[in-house]
Amino acid sequence: MKPLEGIKVLDMTRVLAGPFCTMLLQDLGAEVLKVEMPGTGDDSRHFGPFKEGRSLYFLSINRGKRSMTLNLKSDAAKDVFRKLVAESDVLVENFRPGVMEKLGLGWDALHELNPRLIYAASSGYGHTGPDSQKPAYDILAQAEGGLMSVTGWPGGPPTRVGCSIGDISAAMFAAHGVLAALYQRERTGIGQKVDVAMLDSQVAILENALARYQVAGEPPGPLGNRHPTITPFQAYKTDDDYIVVAIGNDALWQTFCPAAGCADLVDDPRFATNKARTENIDALNALLEPLFAARPSAEWMSVLDAAKIPHSRINSIDTVMNHPQVASRNMIVTVEDAVAGTVRIAGNPIKMTSIPEEPTRPPIPELGEHTDEVLASLGYSSDQIERLRSDGAV
Repeated sequence: MKPLEGIKVLDMTRVLAGPFCTMLLQDLGAEVLKVEMPGTGDDSRHFGPFKEGRSLYFLSINRGKRSMTLNLKSDAAKDVFRKLVAESDVLVENFRPGVMEKLGLGWDALHELNPRLIYAASSGYGHTGPDSQKPAYDILAQAEGGLMSVTGWPGGPPTRVGCSIGDISAAMFAAHGVLAALYQRERTGIGQKVDVAMLDSQVAILENALARYQVAGEPPGPLGNRHPTITPFQAYKTDDDYIVVAIGNDALWQTFCPAAGCADLVDDPRFATNKARTENIDALNALLEPLFAARPSAEWMSVLDAAKIPHSRINSIDTVMNHPQVASRNMIVTVEDAVAGTVRIAGNPIKMTSIPEEPTRPPIPELGEHTDEVLASLGYSSDQIERLRSDGAV
């Protein structure tokens, strides 16, 4: 039995932050019902890349969910929605704050209807504060949260991280909040609101940049691919490629130097400790860069393997998708889609003894595929369902 088996999630989300959150819950065993607008559905159904006309963007984070349509501008659709809320454990939405309240379906109203409901809201700036009504996208969160200011190369332009970390970090924090709220509900019997902002999430993952600012008295800037306080801990160009070397303590440094052919650096006071190496990184790299450049990557990998020095190639995505360790962890799984055929997507990184490692995932739902089934389960007759459809409510 999966951890969230029996938990019903009402998914009011679209695009990325919300759907990624509900995907995580679904992978943990929750039953996710995705509620979409009739006719158009989630915007990301129309986002590329496409395979045979099917959005793989949408597929990658909505596989295994059910879909029904509701036009919540319709009073009849609101009645359906309230019935769904009454029997749900969790509602997740990522509208701009105030949208659900304008519909008469905000936290206060839904909490009164179902006191056990956990209401998770993921938004750009959160449901409180002077910026709560501002629109937000991933790149805006990365910019406003400071992440872009410490990403890239010194003297270069501010750089966006290569994945939508603004959306995805908010999704993970929202899922984390839902799990904590479910646990607390077991003891209190009462649900609660979980309010997660993309901006807050970016601040939370700034790691030691906040501390470095307070020590240095000036805001940190981009450092390329090196670590700000651990040295050497970066990528180096070899004769034919790049490799990453991560020497996280002085013992590793003392092992690395003789293995790499620079034993004399062990006793050099400029590099004797991590603090000294970090303070003298330019001088150190002036010595290490030509050293690494003199041999091909395969030779360096052999040397570093033998010395047990942490290192890695910088793999391209095709290499990652065929990596033996990734495969052994079931991190590339398949979806058999009626339109796109076989599609390979990321698996579940949360490994638990209660979650079997399955090599496949269920397909995505067609827009509104489960509408009639859900309405029938709520007690609607076929005539009533047809009337809802003809009225544009579903």
